[in-house]
Formats: sequence, structure tokens, C-alpha cells
Amino acid sequence: MNNIKNIFTIKDLENLSGIKAHTIRIWEKRYSILQPLRTESNIRYYDVASLQRILNISTLNSFGYKISHLAKIPDEEIPKMVKEVLGVKSLNGHVVNNFKLAMMNFDTQLFLATYDSLINKKPFREIFYECFIPLLDEIGTLWQTNTITPAHEHFISYLIKQKLASETEKLPANNARDGRTYVLYLPHEEIHELGLMFINYELHSNGYKTIYLGESVPISNIADMKNYFDNITFITYITVAPTIDNVNSYVKELMEKVVNDDQTRLLVFGRNTQYIHENTLSGNITVYDSMNAFTETLYIVNE
Repeated sequence: MNNIKNIFTIKDLENLSGIKAHTIRIWEKRYSILQPLRTESNIRYYDVASLQRILNISTLNSFGYKISHLAKIPDEEIPKMVKEVLGVKSLNGHVVNNFKLAMMNFDTQLFLATYDSLINKKPFREIFYECFIPLLDEIGTLWQTNTITPAHEHFISYLIKQKLASETEKLPANNARDGRTYVLYLPHEEIHELGLMFINYELHSNGYKTIYLGESVPISNIADMKNYFDNITFITYITVAPTIDNVNSYVKELMEKVVNDDQTRLLVFGRNTQYIHENTLSGNITVYDSMNAFTETLYIVNE
């Protein structure tokens, strides 16, 4: 069966385009921008073509095109106008819209074509910060509002992971530039690894020695790494596990079993770090509220 989501409510259009449902209704009534369909019980809904149209119109409207003017333009001309007006700076918003469309339709080819058009214009680091991070931020909201399903999130995350892995593989061998070994892992039952993968990419691209252990690693396995390396900086990313209630006890256990000497350090990232109490932390543990706060320091060191 075809389970791709191809029917949308007006609230879905609002969540995906950023245009308020009230505004969309006004545009429909005054300018016939969209032609909603109706179920047998007379409930309004929209198809994929309507979603594509509202995303394109949103882009053109942000460039100053009046809705009254856009309403008179044939449907097939709208995408052409979008391509003409997009410059490098404004490209990012349209790219995110393309990625969202790819996600909604489980369209791998659209994702790859959009990505290929970007990688020819800018470095991967910029693509991640300017396009992938805004996309992932929106996905969190779309998931919470039931506009998308977990399947959509897994689909697009997997494609981004593929690109991250591919770009990391292209980097030259790292050389432990500061004499430390950076061991990156996710806590037990944590599976959200995109942020951790990007930190690994940034470290690797700046010449630091990294060992990437991946998702759901028990503390006992982390502590065992100290039998093989000295001067370790462990890096972890806490999004959903450990939970809000357990995150402080998790950090305390790390202090007792892993970060318990002068040579070992721990860097912690992720949404649930906001619940770590300051009095829980030792001097060898640093909590970052964003990836950029850490990765920018790598580039400052290199200047």
C-alpha cells in the first residue's frame, strides 16, 4: 500500500510553510491562490500540489511579490519565477522547503538533487548550519504538531547521516594535533546521533584524533577506553536518554567511573543538558548549549 502522506489540512500547510492558516484562507477567498478539495463529508483538504504551490508563493511573497499579482500567474510559471529570484543568500529557505517536500513524499531523488545543487556552491559546513540545522529544528515542531510521523523524521535523518558519513570519509587522516584523543559516543538508549556525527566531522576536519563509537554505549564500555588511551576527551550528546529525571545521576556516574582523574575530560551537548545542575559538574566537565559554541572555538584556534 502507498502510505505516503498526500492529504494535508490547512494547519499542516501553516506548519510547513510558516503562513498562518487565517492568511491562507484570505488568499483563497480573495485571490483563489489554492483550490481546496473536499471529502465526501465536505471537509476541506489539500494535495501535494497545493503544498508545493504555497511553499513557492511564500518564497515569492517574501521577495515583495504581491499576492494579487501571483494569483494571475499560471501554475507552471511559479516555480520558474522562484528559480529566477533566488540568490545565494536567499537560496537556503527554498532549499529547506525542497528538503521538506522530499521528506513529506519520501522522495530520495529530490533530496539528492537539492543537495547536489548546494554542494557545488558552498562547503559542507555551511550547508549543515544554514540548511540542515534549520530543517531539523522545523522537523521537531512538525513532529510535535502531528504534521509528520516518526517515519518522516527517520527518512530525512538517514539521508543527512549518509551525507555526513560521506563528507567525513573524504577528510584526510587526523593527526592528534593537541595530543588528545576525542572519543565520541551516545549514552545507552540514545539514538539521535546527527549532532554527534557533525561534531566528529568538525574535529576530524581540523586535524584532531577522533574515535567514533556511535549510539547507545554503556558507561562500562566508555570507562574501558581509558585502558587504551591517555588524555581522553569524551564527547556525548543527550537528546532523550538519559531522561530529564536521570540526567544528573548519569553525569554523577560518569564522574565516578570515567572523569575521575586530571587527564580525562567530558564535553556534553544536547537538549537534555539544560536540566543538568551546575553543582553536579566538576571542573573537567563542560556543557555546551549548541554545537556552534564548541565548533567555532576550533576555527579560532586555527586562525
